[in-house]
Amino acid sequence: MKDNNHKDNFARKWITYRPEIKLLDCTVRDGGLMNNHNFDDAVIRAVYNACVDAGIDYMEIGYKASGKVFSPSEYGAWKFCNEEDIRRIVGENDTPLKLSAMADTDRVDYKTDILPQKDSVLDLIRVACYIHQIPTAMDIIKDAHDKGYETTINLMAISAVPEHELDQALEIIAGSEVQTIYLVDSFGALYSEQTRYLIRKYLHYAESGNKQVGMHAHNNQQLAFANTIEAIVTGANWVDGSIAGLGRGAGNCATEQLLGFLHNPKFKLRPILECIQNHLEPLRSKLLWGYDIPYLITGFMNQHPRDAMKFNAGENRGNLTKFYDMIMEED
Repeated sequence: MKDNNHKDNFARKWITYRPEIKLLDCTVRDGGLMNNHNFDDAVIRAVYNACVDAGIDYMEIGYKASGKVFSPSEYGAWKFCNEEDIRRIVGENDTPLKLSAMADTDRVDYKTDILPQKDSVLDLIRVACYIHQIPTAMDIIKDAHDKGYETTINLMAISAVPEHELDQALEIIAGSEVQTIYLVDSFGALYSEQTRYLIRKYLHYAESGNKQVGMHAHNNQQLAFANTIEAIVTGANWVDGSIAGLGRGAGNCATEQLLGFLHNPKFKLRPILECIQNHLEPLRSKLLWGYDIPYLITGFMNQHPRDAMKFNAGENRGNLTKFYDMIMEED
């Protein structure tokens, strides 16, 4: 009994329950980057049902991409998230789960592709942009806000942005209508000290505009979970996860890990495990996401994982020294 009490006290000392933290599952949106969003409806429905049953706050069901930029004959429905396709899966979404789609700056006809919120089952529009796309991203944010959506901005490839440019961008964002500003470790290159420093910087600008800060981590160096924890401890209130870590390249912080860490009693782990077992693990050998040495190397080098993805899809997959030498020559 004494040992059990000691363990309970230890847990209470180190684990802080913060009900204000929002968990967004991006399995379908980020995972779709591994198969051009060509998922069977059964997989989408399984992820949706798992998110509902697990008590997750938001599910990102895909992109709002332009059919003029991406061919509908090559990409699946979840690249475009037309309203009829979403409703085919979720109906009216008469659940506490909120639905999100991502608008990739310069790849969306946002004035026409994003309906007024009253006509959509989507609740949240997340705008992804690079530092040079901030002016256009602000236009998308305003349009989505005026249409009645919650909004976030996901500033990508932040580990490659000079600090003075980041400060200028965050100052502009702080004065916009956006509600949450996301730190995105696109290359899986950040370490905990960098994550802490950047989250503090984001919080500084966010507080001046009464905004929240979020974290989206990639797992190239197997630090996605650790960096997300660091972001939470430092003060981020929105965090992204994907079931089984399914995402581009090395994948994301795993939703199931975050459910365990957050200790919110509304969260249920079993529906997520069931989804992994029955629907996602059967995809692993085909989609080949997750920690992998080529992705580790691009993380070390603070590079986009596109070269590693191309290498892994080619005839030299497994020739690690060849990939390493290739990257070092490019650098």
